[in-house]
Amino acid sequence: MYSIILMLHSWLRWIALAGGIGTTISRKERSALFTMIALDLQMLLGLLLYLVVSPNMAEIRAHFGEAMQNAQLRFWAVEHLTAMFVAIILAHVGNVMARKAANAEAAGKRRMIFFGLATVLMLVGMPWPGLPYGRPLFRF
Repeated sequence: MYSIILMLHSWLRWIALAGGIGTTISRKERSALFTMIALDLQMLLGLLLYLVVSPNMAEIRAHFGEAMQNAQLRFWAVEHLTAMFVAIILAHVGNVMARKAANAEAAGKRRMIFFGLATVLMLVGMPWPGLPYGRPLFRF
């Protein structure tokens, strides 16, 4: 179960990232909804990994103080989680703000700003290969 959820989480990140970029560029409501669905699924899978099925995270949570002193473990315990949560919050807030906008131009501008910030956070919070905490681009 762990490997399946990890693989889905790994592959779905590309859909979420593409959606964030697409929404930032297109500023369309439909794109924003697609992106938020992908982000919410990512969050669900990520929380399952973090709280339930990942043996690595269970070990990190069991020795949290020690993990905070190790940059690689701290990334997984705090930095990845925080960046992604803030990205999801920005996307949802941006969508609400866009719906409350006075006109389509203002709505598009709000989507561009909020989804652009969310996309930057997604990029920062991803475990890119070559970094100390890096992971493969695609898991099989």
